[in-house]
Amino acid sequence: MDELDSQPGQPRGCTHRPRFRTMAHQQTSPRSVELEFGGPLGTAAMLLLLPVVLFHLLLTCHSGPCSLLNLPSELPPTSAFWSPWALLLLLLWLGLQATLYLLPMGKVSEGRMLRDKSHLQYPINGFRCLGLTALLVGLGLAGGLPLGSLSELLLPLASAATAIAFILSLLLYLKSFTAPPSALAPGGNSGNIIYDFFLGRELNPRFGSFDLKYFCELRPGMIGWALINLALLLQEAERQGGWPSLAMGLVNAFQLVYVVDALWNEEAILTTMDIIHDGFGFMLAFGDLAWVPFIYSLQAQFLLNHPQSLELPVAGAICLLFAIGYFIFRGANTQKNTFRRDPTDPSVAGLETIPTATGRRLLVSGWWGMVRHPNYLGDLIMALAWSLPCGVTHLLPYFYVVYFTILLVHREDRDERQCLQKYGLAWREYCARVPYRIVPYVY
Repeated sequence: MDELDSQPGQPRGCTHRPRFRTMAHQQTSPRSVELEFGGPLGTAAMLLLLPVVLFHLLLTCHSGPCSLLNLPSELPPTSAFWSPWALLLLLLWLGLQATLYLLPMGKVSEGRMLRDKSHLQYPINGFRCLGLTALLVGLGLAGGLPLGSLSELLLPLASAATAIAFILSLLLYLKSFTAPPSALAPGGNSGNIIYDFFLGRELNPRFGSFDLKYFCELRPGMIGWALINLALLLQEAERQGGWPSLAMGLVNAFQLVYVVDALWNEEAILTTMDIIHDGFGFMLAFGDLAWVPFIYSLQAQFLLNHPQSLELPVAGAICLLFAIGYFIFRGANTQKNTFRRDPTDPSVAGLETIPTATGRRLLVSGWWGMVRHPNYLGDLIMALAWSLPCGVTHLLPYFYVVYFTILLVHREDRDERQCLQKYGLAWREYCARVPYRIVPYVY
C-alpha cells in the first residue's frame, strides 16, 4: 500500500523502505541501524555488479545470438567503450537539462517538512523541459541533425554516464561532511564508507536552489531514455528505406507515454521515498544517469539489431494490454495522490477507510481495495506490453519485466513490514480486507 493513509490537512503515508525511527523533535541525524541491501558487503557487491550487468546487457543486445546466459562471441576493442566525444555530448546534455531546470517557468511546490522544520522549494517544470527539449530536437532534425547516429555511441555514452555517476557520488559523499547533522539522510548515515557512499549520506544536496537529487530523478535520464529510443527509431527507418517497423513504433509510443506521464505528474515524486527518505548516493546517481536511459531502452536496441515483424491483430492486442495497464497505473496513482492531498475531495470522499491509532486513515476501497499495490500491477502490465513487440524468441527484451517484478516484490515486502510496525492492528485488518498484494487471486 503506497502512502494511502491521511488525515485532514496533513497527507501522510507508508513508505517503500523501512524508516529509521527518530523522534519528531530531533534536530540531529542518528546513525542508521536498519541496514538494507545486505549491508556493507551487499552494497560493495552492487557497486561492482550493477555496471557489469549494464555493459553485459548492452553487449548482448548488439550481438548476433543475443543470449543473456553467454558472453558475446566477439567482444569489441576497449577503445569502443570510451570516446571523448561521447563524454562531451553527455556533459552538453546534462548542461542543457540543468539550464532548462533553472528557467523560471511553471509553479514552485513545497516539499515535506524536514527535520529542522523547514520546507524546500521545488520547481515543477519537468513537462515544460520535455517540451522545450522536443522543440530543440525537432529544430535540429529539420536542420539535418544526424540523431540516428546516436545509436552507434551507446557503449561510450554508457561508460561516460557510469564514470559521471561514480564521480558525482564521490563528490556528494565528501560534500555531506559539510552539511549539518539535520540534513543527513536517515538511511545513509551508518558510518560505513561503502554503505553510505552507495545509499548517500545527505538527504537533499543542493547548490543554492539547485537540488541535485530532484534534478536527476526525472530530467536527464527519463528524457534521455525517450531521446535514445527516438534515435534508434530513426536509425531503423534509415536502414529500412524510410519507415520504422510497427514493433519499433509501438515500443517508442508506449515508453514515450510513460515518460510524459512521469513528467506531467512530476509533483507526485515529492512524497516518494527517493525524495523524503533516501540520500543521494551512487544508488540513485547511477540509476538515474546510467541505468534508466540505457537499460530501459533495451527493447528499442534489440529491435534495431534483431528486427521483428508484427501483424496488425497482434499489435492491436498489445495496444489493448498497454491501455489496460496504463488505466490501472494512472487510476490508482491519481486516487492515491488525491487522497494524500485532500481526503475531502469529492472523487475520494466517499471511499471507505480504516481508522488507525496514529489518527490517520487507511484507504480500503476503490483501486486500493482491489490489491494493496494496484499501481505496481499497472506498471508490470505496461512493462510486459512494451516488451511483447520484440517477439518471444529472446529473453533479453523481457529483462526489464523480470527485474522490475523482483524489485516491486522486494519493495512491497518492505512496505508490508513497515506498515505493520506503524499501524499494528489496523494494518492487520487492512490485510484481511485486501488479501492480495499485487495480482488479484495470485499474489
